Amino acid sequence: MLYLLVFVSGMTVLGCELAASRLLAPYFGTSLFIWANMIGLILLYLTVGHWLGGRLADRYPNRESLYHVTAVAAVFIGIIPVLAKPILYLSSVGFASYSLGIFWGSLMGVIGLFLVPITLLGCVSPWAVRLSVDNVRDAGRTAGGLYALGTLGSLVGAYLPVLLLIPTVGTNRTFYLFSVGLLIMSLVGLLQERRRPSVVAAGGGASEMPLAAPRRRGAVLGVYVAALAVIVVIAALPGGIIRAQPYGELLYEGESAYNYIQVVRNGTRVDLVLNEGHAVHSIYDPNELLTQGPWDYFLMAPFFSPGVRERDVDSMLMLGSAAGTTPRMYTELFGPIRIEGVEIDPKIIEVGQRYFMMNMPNFTPIPEDARYYLRRTTQQYQVIGVDAYRQPYIPFHLTTREFFKEVRDHLDTDGVLAINAGRTQDDYRLVNVLAGTMKDVYPNVFVINIPTAINSIIVGTNKPSTLAEFRANLDTIQHPTLRRVADVARRSTCEYVLPAGGGPTTAGAPPGSGGGETCSFATQLGRSVFTDDLAPVEQVIDQIILGYISGGR
Repeated sequence: MLYLLVFVSGMTVLGCELAASRLLAPYFGTSLFIWANMIGLILLYLTVGHWLGGRLADRYPNRESLYHVTAVAAVFIGIIPVLAKPILYLSSVGFASYSLGIFWGSLMGVIGLFLVPITLLGCVSPWAVRLSVDNVRDAGRTAGGLYALGTLGSLVGAYLPVLLLIPTVGTNRTFYLFSVGLLIMSLVGLLQERRRPSVVAAGGGASEMPLAAPRRRGAVLGVYVAALAVIVVIAALPGGIIRAQPYGELLYEGESAYNYIQVVRNGTRVDLVLNEGHAVHSIYDPNELLTQGPWDYFLMAPFFSPGVRERDVDSMLMLGSAAGTTPRMYTELFGPIRIEGVEIDPKIIEVGQRYFMMNMPNFTPIPEDARYYLRRTTQQYQVIGVDAYRQPYIPFHLTTREFFKEVRDHLDTDGVLAINAGRTQDDYRLVNVLAGTMKDVYPNVFVINIPTAINSIIVGTNKPSTLAEFRANLDTIQHPTLRRVADVARRSTCEYVLPAGGGPTTAGAPPGSGGGETCSFATQLGRSVFTDDLAPVEQVIDQIILGYISGGR
């Protein structure tokens, strides 16, 4: 039982840590910043638990005391989802009011819920070592075996929630299952200890230590059994909505191995909302093809290559295709051309096919990581689009010079790369650094500053090109819907130029003004090229967010 308890405790610690990430995702996202805070505090709790467990083991060297500790930890794990709900609601208030204090308070509050159970579980390994060592000659072997067993349990706890529990039963029930499993283990251990004499030897020369009286032991067991029954009942109840939709009517809610997913209908429009819900990742409206968002301007990408006409567009690859908004628009406006969409989350592909009419016969969805797909495919494309946000962050490996070189290797002679980048009205740091990195790979880089959204589309051309050639291509467009987008893109596009010497420059139009011949946005960020070795995209975006919260635009 003691060895089994060490295994289950290790499994529970890692299982709860990964489930905690999904508990936070609908409200705080899954950025590196959130992971660092969560992992750091849980490691702190384990540190305190190891220290405390060693002292308690010397003072109470009996199994019954250890089983009580794990039983209390199990009960606290079972109530984490219940206690987290009001704190998580408060976090939504913080986002809505741009209150950094509420954001930090709610984040630390949720992670603080793990203080008691993780600290108590940190006591298990040193306590088990104390109880298992009979001879100092075998102390190293015993300790090594127990810590190996606990680590093996942690390994199981790392995979079980991700591959099975969370996608199958959800985050809350994952907590309940770990709670019930650990509590049953503790109860079995306590029942075994009831059959032992009421006084046990402490071992190692320590004095004998009286255990709880039989009546009191029975009452405590009754409390644990009652707690177990309550947790089982709560777990069996129908699961409610994890987080209320930000607007409209909720059509679907679900969890995958990668995302918390909501499908929301607002009038005739259907939106895909992921994780913390502060951005829309796909749109479908049967009455209107255009979205008035960044997806529309991916349609302009092929016209940046010299001499390209509508009829010349014959293939596209979308990295981060989500529920298929951009591929569906390309199909409608350029015909049944070959289109492939790489989306890392298979569940989003299912949602796209069910709610977003992502069933075009010319479209092939591919459930893989974007960069992995590029490395294994031999296909060439005229347009490669990148829209792989895990809001508000872009995966760093899709922002580097090495990635942009891999993309260029898969472009046709007249091919182009188009990437969606977020910004605010006057903070273009992310646009600047991505455009600067692309400029290190592509002969010409252009920026469409979307007037109806806080996004820019950055386009790199495989052939040398100019703004004059882009505008000449726009003049040849016949389709009225494409012409609507082209009229806006014509006024909102500039060619990116590298800052002279890496410093600020005044060349071209001010950021966001539109109509300028050149742009650099260098007054906000000097020349920088992201590489696979150094690509601090999260830091750049965090600076934009903090600047916006503190009064920027």
